[in-house]
This record gives sequence, C-alpha cells and structure tokens, in this order.
Amino acid sequence: MEDLRIIFMGTPDFAVTTLDYLVKTGYNIVSVITAPDKAAGRGKKLRQSGIKNYALAKAIPILQPTNLKDPLFINQLRSLNADLQIVVAFRMLPEIVWSMPKFGTLNLHASLLPQYRGAAPINWAIINGENETGVTSFFINHEIDTGKIILQEKTIINKTETAGELHDKLKVLGANLVLKTVKLIRTGDLKLTEQIIAGKEKTIKTAPKLYKANGKINWENSSLSIINLIRGLSPYPGAYTNIKSPKSNTIQLKIFRARFEKDKSKAQIGSIQTNCKSYFKIKCADGFIYPLEIQLAGKNKMKTDALLRGFLINNEWTIA
Repeated sequence: MEDLRIIFMGTPDFAVTTLDYLVKTGYNIVSVITAPDKAAGRGKKLRQSGIKNYALAKAIPILQPTNLKDPLFINQLRSLNADLQIVVAFRMLPEIVWSMPKFGTLNLHASLLPQYRGAAPINWAIINGENETGVTSFFINHEIDTGKIILQEKTIINKTETAGELHDKLKVLGANLVLKTVKLIRTGDLKLTEQIIAGKEKTIKTAPKLYKANGKINWENSSLSIINLIRGLSPYPGAYTNIKSPKSNTIQLKIFRARFEKDKSKAQIGSIQTNCKSYFKIKCADGFIYPLEIQLAGKNKMKTDALLRGFLINNEWTIA
C-alpha cells in the first residue's frame, strides 16, 4: 500500500490505536503531526503525546507545530506530498492545511454525527443518558464536525459503562472504521452523506469542552442523572462534591463509581447516612447515591470501604 502517502494528525492515546492499525496494515505514513511537548507534573517535566511516543518507536517522522498557519510548517507539509490526511483527536485545522491533499482530509469523530459535535462526545453521550453512540468518518470542511459523512458504526452504551470504558471500546471501533474508510478512498467507491440539519436544530445535542463546573454534583437532581454524570466523568475529570463535618473544613470528594437506590424517605437532600465501616450514602431528589470508588482531595483513589477503615465519616457529615 506504498502508493498512498498518508499524514496522520493526532495527540492522545485514543488516536494511537488508529495509527497502529494503519501501520500494521501496511499503509505508508510519511509523517505524524502532533501537539508540542507540554510541561506536566510537579517537576514540570516535558511530556510527549501518545502519538509522538508511538511515532518515535516506529521511526515515523514527526512535526509539532505551535501554529498551524506558520509558513514554515505549511512548506514542510507541502514537501511531504501527501495524498491523504487522517485526523483523530487533534485540533481544528485551517483550510490551507485540510484542503492540501488530493484526496482531502478525513476525520474520525467519536459520535454518530451530527449528534455530539464538539470536544467531549464520549462524556456527554453518557452524561445525557444515551443508550447508543458510535464513530463517524467524514471529510473536514470549513466548520468543525460538519463535513460529509463517509461511514458510521454504532455501539450500545451499557448501563454501568464509564466514559473510560466507552473510550476504550470506541478507539478500537474507530480504528477499524478508518481502515474501511481509507480502503474506500483508495478504490474511489465513496458514497458521501450530507449532515442534514435543516428544521432539526433543536434535536441536535452538542459536546462542548468540559470544565470543572460541569463536574459538580447537584444533589437536587434525580439519582439516575447523578449516576450518569459520575459515569460520564469517570475516570477523568471526575464528578465531585464537597463534604464536611461540624468539626472539619470542607473537603472535596470525587466519585468515580456509584450505585443508586430509589427511596421516598423525607431525609434532607445532601444528608449523609453511614454505618461508618463499609458504606455511606448521600440523599438526592428521589433516593440515595452509594459512592463505590472515591478520592478525597490530596489522597489516592480507593474503594469506599477502604477509605472508611482509615477515615471517619459519620451521620453528622453533610454536603457542603
């Protein structure tokens, strides 16, 4: 498959699976484009992206532009003489970049477009309680996530599935979809579908970037919506609440897994009930949430019963 010159653009681990599938299938990846190294951790050491690590291991040439419109980068891109560019979990490209290859630039998106356009489709599909999602390959155009659809593949979202688990499922589903898409591009056997939205704007759900405020649990909400929020933000960035006792400062508590129990008791919303040894539960609008996997600020993630063996939470504690 040396006849097709491909540039691959991506940054996180989600993109690595697709690149690996392309390499192992024998496609000619002439370069990868990824984000510049970033300082991370307490020591502020430079951290390389998952894509860069993979490319280094496979001796694939790497470009890390800070500005995608930089004339030097554009000239480097042109010199690669790519037939096709593939984008997986990268950033928005200027037209001078996405329009350069003769076969265009295809993007893999982790939703069934036009639903969940945006930066966090996996998280928002779970937060909103969807029963299914999928992956879409499409050609990039002027507006983000709006280009003509090439292929789509659906998958069920299990009732207890977290964003991390769905992420791992979709990265494999997406990698296979990209292989099918590239094969169609090579043979010219494409049937493109417009993302028709006219008259249906109100039914389109978006997937904007997540911020800390998105993760704060509102205990006035239903047990199901709270569970969906916890699942949708696990393992990152994590749904959270603040708890306190009459004698302590407020402590942030992240919840990564939980179960719920319907209950019509008149317990105060936000109150905490516990046996102090193996569980605690928090009252919400229509029942109780039982945190199963949690993390106190500054501590490691752990099971609730393990935390309670060394940290006292009793019935005097409340949501702050």
